[in-house]
Amino acid sequence: MTRAAAFFDLDKTVIATTSAMAFSREFYAGGLVTRAEGLRSAYAHFVFMLGSADADQTERLRASMSTLVTGWDVAQVREIVTSSLATTIDPVVYAEAVDLIREHHAAGRDVVIVSASASDLVAPIAAVLGADDFIASQMEVADGRYTGNITFYAYGEHKAEAIRDLAAREGYDLAASYAYSDSVTDVPMLSVVGHATAVNPDRALRAAADERGWEVRRFARPVSARTALTSKPVLATAGAVTLAGVVALVWGVARRRRA
Repeated sequence: MTRAAAFFDLDKTVIATTSAMAFSREFYAGGLVTRAEGLRSAYAHFVFMLGSADADQTERLRASMSTLVTGWDVAQVREIVTSSLATTIDPVVYAEAVDLIREHHAAGRDVVIVSASASDLVAPIAAVLGADDFIASQMEVADGRYTGNITFYAYGEHKAEAIRDLAAREGYDLAASYAYSDSVTDVPMLSVVGHATAVNPDRALRAAADERGWEVRRFARPVSARTALTSKPVLATAGAVTLAGVVALVWGVARRRRA
């Protein structure tokens, strides 16, 4: 039987913010980010939310984030992320994305979150959303701390390559699969599947969608993920999304992905 999947970009597609910015206050409170670094991150977030970040700006953001996290304690980052999901991510999930996730699961398709953010941020969010897998950037770790090196950057064409690799491993028929994103930088990701949708697209992606005949959708209703998903099939494994449950699910998936 043919298997298919639905691939969702995360920032501004599933959640109405950026995953990195969502945790910035908690990183500051935990002593990982200085006030000046927080202000620089806020500006980068502002540019991104305006949809005006081109490839060069995105590369500069990647480099600055790599420098920022150098030396951070991995265990502390994971604890901050998992313990603050209820206040950072839970309130800003698009209801329309929740509905689509539910629909794809009901149709027997796996749901995969695809993000350029680091896996330690993406994995817990993917677990809360009830995703079956995730693709994210991988940070090098030595002696329990980030070195600042990015061993895999899930951006642009690299997202498409990762999707093809995952499809080969899992037996997904990409022609029967779906993908959703808001940014023109994800044209490679959208092009690799048979059913592509531009969500809240920036101007360049809207033009690309019109040219290629892709569907365009508007997501505009942020909701509480737990309210929207609790007792629905999509969260069958996560239940009420307790911290212990999320941690067990997240790092189990992460270990399988690194194996």
